[in-house]
Amino acid sequence: MIDRLCMVFILMASFSIIGQNDSANIVKRTYTTAVLPHDIHIVIDGNLSDDGWNIVEWDGGFTVFDPNNGEPPSQRTKFKITYDDRFLYVGVRCYDSVPSNIEKRLARRDNFAGDWIEINIDSYNDKRTGFSFNVSAAGVKGDEFISQNGDNWDDSWNPIWYTAANIDDEGWTAEMKIPFSQLKFGKKQEQVWGLQLNRRYFRGEERSLWQPMQRDAPGWVSEFGILKGLINIQPQKQLEIQPFVVNQFDTYPAEVNNPFRDGNDFRLNGGLDAKIGITNDLTLDLTVNPDFGQVDADPGAIALDGFQIFFEERRPFFIENKNIFDYEFADGNDNLFYSRRIGRDPQGFVVGDDVGFVDQPKNSTILGAAKFSGKTKNGWSLGLLESVTGNMYAEIQDTQGGRRKELVEPLTNYLVGRVQKDFNDRNSFIGGIFTATNRNLPENLNFLRKEAYSGGFDFRHSWKERNYYLEGNFVGSHIVGSEEAIERTQRSITHLFQRVDAGHVQVDPDRTSLSGTGGKMELGKAGGGSWRYNGGVIWRSPELELNDVGFLRQADEIKQYASLRRLFLRPTNFYRTAQLELEQYTTYDFEGNYNRIQYEFQGFINYKNNWWTEAGAAHKPRIYSNTVLRGGPRWRWSEENFWYLFFGSDARKKFNFTLGYVNSQAGENNFSLVRYVLRFNYQPFDAFSLSVSSEYEENPNKTQYVTERSFNNAPRYITANIDQRTFNTSIRFNYSLNSNLSIQYYGEPFISRGIYTGFNYVVDPIAKKLNERVTLYSEGQISRPNGESAYLIDENLDGVTDYQIEDPDFSFVQFRSNLVLRWEYIPGSEIFLVWSQGVVGLGDTRETLGRNLDNQILGQKKDNTFLLKATYRFIL
Repeated sequence: MIDRLCMVFILMASFSIIGQNDSANIVKRTYTTAVLPHDIHIVIDGNLSDDGWNIVEWDGGFTVFDPNNGEPPSQRTKFKITYDDRFLYVGVRCYDSVPSNIEKRLARRDNFAGDWIEINIDSYNDKRTGFSFNVSAAGVKGDEFISQNGDNWDDSWNPIWYTAANIDDEGWTAEMKIPFSQLKFGKKQEQVWGLQLNRRYFRGEERSLWQPMQRDAPGWVSEFGILKGLINIQPQKQLEIQPFVVNQFDTYPAEVNNPFRDGNDFRLNGGLDAKIGITNDLTLDLTVNPDFGQVDADPGAIALDGFQIFFEERRPFFIENKNIFDYEFADGNDNLFYSRRIGRDPQGFVVGDDVGFVDQPKNSTILGAAKFSGKTKNGWSLGLLESVTGNMYAEIQDTQGGRRKELVEPLTNYLVGRVQKDFNDRNSFIGGIFTATNRNLPENLNFLRKEAYSGGFDFRHSWKERNYYLEGNFVGSHIVGSEEAIERTQRSITHLFQRVDAGHVQVDPDRTSLSGTGGKMELGKAGGGSWRYNGGVIWRSPELELNDVGFLRQADEIKQYASLRRLFLRPTNFYRTAQLELEQYTTYDFEGNYNRIQYEFQGFINYKNNWWTEAGAAHKPRIYSNTVLRGGPRWRWSEENFWYLFFGSDARKKFNFTLGYVNSQAGENNFSLVRYVLRFNYQPFDAFSLSVSSEYEENPNKTQYVTERSFNNAPRYITANIDQRTFNTSIRFNYSLNSNLSIQYYGEPFISRGIYTGFNYVVDPIAKKLNERVTLYSEGQISRPNGESAYLIDENLDGVTDYQIEDPDFSFVQFRSNLVLRWEYIPGSEIFLVWSQGVVGLGDTRETLGRNLDNQILGQKKDNTFLLKATYRFIL
């Protein structure tokens, strides 16, 4: 393994040394602005008729970025920029030869529909981060914070700014008024900022730029032109206060004799969000008793492998500036900071013979949170987040009618600190992170970890015009708790120290702490020419634990990976762009077991008519797993081959679609996966859009893990043949009355059914042939008497039941929906009127998916929530 890793890095380094930058030496353009006289003002109405525009010159000369890179655009564009002591003003003229065909689709903020113009400003001038302001021909605004040199665009950033657009007989025009308080810059006599303007000409699906840029560039922000002429503007300290009030009324089916489910509830709630500019560069965000009632519900999901499911963050306080706090140290979703841990579902539970009814809280209340973040002119990115969640109690009515409360989640403090420093002319950075979770634990919650700490160090170095890079990170964790808490950690599916055939780990029931490490090293080519490649190694020690305020799926793994990609960036008569990629990876555990190797090919093509196809295939000749038997010995799967094919129509059209098919087959029919995907979008007129995404999946498996039992004082690992079928559909529509008033609906039915047959037990978990890995129970060994919910096993056929297996069949049904009216009545201040519906239950395993969908979703009374939330944003 070590020799293979060394070879990968030697090859990557060799290519880096001999590689040439195929990009042309593009000259940086400069726009020089001028200040508005004090007696002249610009009114933002989209008309460009104010005298203030006459003090600066037009600039244009846009060139095509996509598809015909470097050529003159189909339609001309020109712009002006001026400023006063508080605002930056941008005026743009977008010529169009057929103004009646300008696409002016109404949508919600950050939808980026139809024809639009965008200005990107790198006010830090760090060549890595920027602020993006976008307005469409319909006057719909969009705004994003750009980080990682264009690899990350965060549309959760919602600054206060003003814009308008107007269509005339020459095309369309747009005006923007951007407060300096929404930008970040240091104090200098003259500011020098990065600048880019980007126009989308919808009919031709053409992107043209003011600052020319090669398609093979290694990044986005680093290629900006220059904005000069900003003389003696003063950094503006931001001070915004946004109180809110929420009225919520819940209705649901009443339960007989259950005092906690009497049919309806009402609550009145309020809180406060604030944004305070400590300096122009650094901002303090505060929230007190935040409410996330208008946030979409999580999609339905079920995991038979035992691992936790990762859900995206949707709460505004946590997603704003999340790029500063992110620390993805490995592949997948592994991260030292996973904000969904804050406000999580209570982890305690109520048990007891005297328990009658329980009112269990659905999530932990965030008493307050503060976030200090920003980036200084000297290249320091800083982030500090502090949050406290309160004691959460389940209310209990016992069998005698008495009432009491029991703590199910303790008072918890979360702390996250992040820092990065740019250097080497902004081509490199180093950084670090520290997290801490501290719980005030009572005796009944002693199974939780009392303290959890993690830290990390990361870096990236780029050279040759940022075309080549070396990056890496190192992480460490330390948890403290009772003997019970640390033993639970050792036995969790993330670690599985109890594995019977593992010589390098074992459960120590006397431990009260655990420390682990992990990290990643990668070398690659990110830009220049038509080739991209990378290679690296990732490791997670068996003791690494991040799941108190981070996310870690599995520890005890070393992974080597490499990829090679060929880009086809010059359009032909057949396609606009295309790419081919080869990937390979292998995994080992820390005992040296060679667990997996995979080879994958994938390709993508965007045709001349803007239809597209994506296809791929992979071969896995070796698949071993340390987790399948949940603490049992290492397991071998039969070799696997899979392939997929997706294609779709032109996304600009009022009706467009995507069709997809995924097929995976293992040797000896060990397991398989067939998935069908249908997505479509329909926008019959500018103000209304509808999208539907449906998936149907069949996932049979002859050795799906069921349970562990004891036979003759030895563990017996039991698997079975599962026929699992899953269907889900997400439906969204949006109706915009104007750019600030819209109605949006989201609904998702989800149903998954699993039927188990062919029960068997493991005899040789790493045998090559399937029939040598497991043995089927004979008819005499397994039985299920009428009316019983369990299978009885007489393995030695002596007429006495040796053990039993609870019926594992399942049919899980869930429906979630949100209907939201959103009105931004003044910039930054909103009213939400929300109607949410939901139902969760168990279907009949004997019925089809369609019948369960009808009976358990369409035919059931649902929980309803009616919510009115009003916010007002004070800018001081």
